Amino acid sequence: MSARFAGTGALVRLALRRDRVRLTLWVGILVALIAWSAQSILALYTEPDLATFARTADANATLIALSGPARGLETFGGRVAFEVWQMAIAVALMGLLTVVRHTRHEEEAGRAELLRAAEVGRHAHSAAALLVTTGASVAVGLGAAALLALQDLPATGSLVLGLALASLGTSFGAIGLLAAQVTEHGRAASGLAVAVMGATYVARAVGDIGSGALSWVSPFGWAQAARPYAGDRWWPLIVSVAVSGVVVLVALAVEERRDVGAGLVRPRPGPPAASSALGTPIGMAWRLQRSTLLAWTVGGALLGLAMGSVAESADDLVGDNEEIRDYLASVSGASLADLFLATILLYLALVATGYALQAVLRVRAEEAAGRGETVLATATSRAAWAGSHVIVAAGGAVCVLGTAAGGLGISYGLAAGDAGEIPRLVAAATAYLPPLALALALAVAVVGLWPQGSVSVWAVLVVAAFVGLLGDGLDLPGWVRDVSPFSHVAAVPAESTPALPLVVLGFLALVTAAAGMVGLRRRDIG
Repeated sequence: MSARFAGTGALVRLALRRDRVRLTLWVGILVALIAWSAQSILALYTEPDLATFARTADANATLIALSGPARGLETFGGRVAFEVWQMAIAVALMGLLTVVRHTRHEEEAGRAELLRAAEVGRHAHSAAALLVTTGASVAVGLGAAALLALQDLPATGSLVLGLALASLGTSFGAIGLLAAQVTEHGRAASGLAVAVMGATYVARAVGDIGSGALSWVSPFGWAQAARPYAGDRWWPLIVSVAVSGVVVLVALAVEERRDVGAGLVRPRPGPPAASSALGTPIGMAWRLQRSTLLAWTVGGALLGLAMGSVAESADDLVGDNEEIRDYLASVSGASLADLFLATILLYLALVATGYALQAVLRVRAEEAAGRGETVLATATSRAAWAGSHVIVAAGGAVCVLGTAAGGLGISYGLAAGDAGEIPRLVAAATAYLPPLALALALAVAVVGLWPQGSVSVWAVLVVAAFVGLLGDGLDLPGWVRDVSPFSHVAAVPAESTPALPLVVLGFLALVTAAAGMVGLRRRDIG
């Protein structure tokens, strides 16, 4: 048995070396967001406000679907936990993506087979990926628990909440490992694991709105059943660990019986003849990116639909808290609902930016896999090959943002009884197109001029999210906020944005993208 895991320690060190920046960002950002969320609640709420919020949330099915059962909301700890559960998806994503990256992606690239030619056991990659993921999840959980306890929240409840988040990362790491055994491609494995995550999240939401029975089929339900700050139960965490162990054993059993590089499900053979569209660069780019675009579009639309239904009750959620009302009034004289919608539109713009960055990085992925060189061996020029992916990315980003804003307008319009909210919110979302284009152009520039650093493209989204979501709470200086292109857009639809900043952002996007394309034409491919 030990031979099956030979070399696990060395692979753990290798994974930590390769992911030292990626995992540091994941852990650091998640812990900072959780701590900031708690600090905001402690600063803005009083005990009577908490009682008002508890009564409102307990009768709001949308809030329960988003954040789980309304337990202990009359206390600061319960209110913080209710807010933190919305970040649980990010912990789950970290777990499954890390495992798939160090298992199926390594097999797809051929590096796993190369390493197994040395003294590396069959299960060493899986064990190393799980150990790294578990370590990162525990780091998030313990880091968050420590910072919450330092803010005078109950230590036991903070520890239960932290370990519940850690159990989520580990559980979805196990699911990611099983998905990596099913398919032959890393993207398909990630997509399958994300689909399972979405299904379990919906099951938890439906269960929490109903009798609660369906929540027990979901890792999210097990984590929330721990009831941090509202009972502090440990045994649901044991259930989570036990079920994750079973999933890992199933994954290892499948891995034992399959060939290296193969999956449990063999891919279907393609049609005998390709369509004429695949003979063009734009047709090929669309074929490669359409599944990713569909997933982001559906996710953005669902997020918009969910948040729009909450906006109408923004006034009830704030209650009689004068500090929150004064703070919102200082931002603008607009209504609370419009200020809430402005925050959601920023969220949706960041979602669309995430899609755009991933779509542009497909150029680098095709190049690294050698497929780009094959395409360029034909009559296809570099500009046509890369430009097609950029065009699909730009069009897709507009689609994701427009669909999400449309979903927001539909649900808010239904709640407010005003169909005119749909075109109003879609039109307001267009203000985010110039900064989105600049973020996309920066990605093109990195891929064209510094392909080895392509992962740094995600720093654009991290900075935009940090400044946009935490800038006011941390009272960041103006020059720091100006770093993010999204800071130059007003809080639409509560405020109107001057045209000049948007024109400048659009011009910078064109220049940056052009520099990236020139770099791509001049450098070596491969």
